[in-house]
Amino acid sequence: MTAVLLALGSAALFGAMTVSVRLGLATGADAALGTLATVLPALAVTLVAAAARHDPSGVWPFLLTGLLGPGLSQILFTLAIREIGASRTSVAVGSAPLASVAIALVFLHEPARAPLLAGACAIVAGGILLAAERGRPGHLRARGLLLAGGAALVFATRDNIVRDLHAHASPETAGAATLLGGALVAALWARRVPPPRVLAAFAPAGMLFGLSYVCLFEAYWRARVTVVSPLVATESLFGVLFAALLLRRTEGMGPRLAAGALLVVAGGALIGAFR
Repeated sequence: MTAVLLALGSAALFGAMTVSVRLGLATGADAALGTLATVLPALAVTLVAAAARHDPSGVWPFLLTGLLGPGLSQILFTLAIREIGASRTSVAVGSAPLASVAIALVFLHEPARAPLLAGACAIVAGGILLAAERGRPGHLRARGLLLAGGAALVFATRDNIVRDLHAHASPETAGAATLLGGALVAALWARRVPPPRVLAAFAPAGMLFGLSYVCLFEAYWRARVTVVSPLVATESLFGVLFAALLLRRTEGMGPRLAAGALLVVAGGALIGAFR
């Protein structure tokens, strides 16, 4: 049950982060600088968490994993938010569990159980509804969905690597090392230090992102990928809910989007009930 609560907490924080990134981009900030300005506060949060239980052994694989996620994944994620908004990016990224479960079953030899697979498929069905959405607003572009799908694939790969290596370091230290790798990639993309106004605009997103990572790693140290990843994918619902509260005028939200988000959370509930 602890792993389930941690995974859902990570999802809620990640959904809030998605909306916060959208708000930061609305200030006119560059996506590259915004990505770096998000990852840096997140790194600070995980470093504080790691200080409580520091374990430097086995951190190098996590540092390298961070080059993928949140390095490459956060770049794709921020670009997707810029193109299609926070709510649709959240639902599109909900397709990650299908890839995560497939990788876990094939490479980590985790048990294939019908409820877990059904839950993952329900979550992915929400993403299919988004892709088939009619009457989409003008800012919704195909490349935005492709960017979000790419981020989902990177998320899935990272999740399985983290779970496979979970016995080699404490979750707090592993999370900090992963975000350090992500910060290096973001810095190479930005190629300059974000000015104070950009740092201030993305600081809330960064704090939420860091807390989400702490919960995520704690969850993976307690349960399998096939349990945690689909539950974390309920960030789609949280992203849509937060966007409905804060971005209703700019997100152009309709019934297909709502139905997609509900499918995602239904899949997560199925996973939690039959874990």
